Amino acid sequence: MSDIEIDPMHLQWRRSRRCDSGHCVEVAVTDGQVAVRDSKNPDGPVLLFDHKEWQDFILGVKDGDFDSPQ
Repeated sequence: MSDIEIDPMHLQWRRSRRCDSGHCVEVAVTDGQVAVRDSKNPDGPVLLFDHKEWQDFILGVKDGDFDSPQ
């Protein structure tokens, strides 16, 4: 995760098409980074990840690394 400051107002935020509640995370791609924020708090903190970290996270989601135990 990065500590570089960005201006979230100048990013193009998007959320999953599956987010029907409006209470989801939003993602924006910047130069060399991926920004993530809480859609319920758009003026709140923004987490920044480099593309490798984000790709690793996406692969973990697809592999079920974050699934709850049954």
